[in-house]
Amino acid sequence: MIVVMKHTLMFIDDETDNLDALERVFRKKYDVIKCSSGPEALKVLKNLDHISVIISDQRMPDMTGVEFLEKSMKTHPNCIRILLTGYTDLDSVIAAINSGQVYRYITKPWDTRDLQITVDQAVEKFELESELKVKNQKLEKALNELKTLDQAKSQFMILINHELKTPLT
Repeated sequence: MIVVMKHTLMFIDDETDNLDALERVFRKKYDVIKCSSGPEALKVLKNLDHISVIISDQRMPDMTGVEFLEKSMKTHPNCIRILLTGYTDLDSVIAAINSGQVYRYITKPWDTRDLQITVDQAVEKFELESELKVKNQKLEKALNELKTLDQAKSQFMILINHELKTPLT
């Protein structure tokens, strides 16, 4: 029996109504974690290792979305990050892309269908990157085995060459 685990989304927003709306949109398809601030979300992240997508509001008290996303890189570098904000501040967009490795920038009020498509694409990107990582590890292991076999073959050829050049006694 194959058990399919839902991907986990983390939403960070200081507005409870936004968190509730996002949860209603995504709770059927994904596991949803809601946090009302960056510091709270960082505490939650310390205890989780299976977050696929993080969606953060930009303007929050205590910590901006960009600051949170940048700090989340240290503990969860493989997560896909989306910045959600009502302000179209070009500097924050540039900072988000450069320091927080943001996959997409979405403005409020969001179009629910567009947001669903974006999150589905982010989850697909997460899956593909995870699969690529596993395949690269397998390739690295196979390469190391081939290097070992090549070294053994070379030693064997040296031994045979020596034996063939040595006159019979």
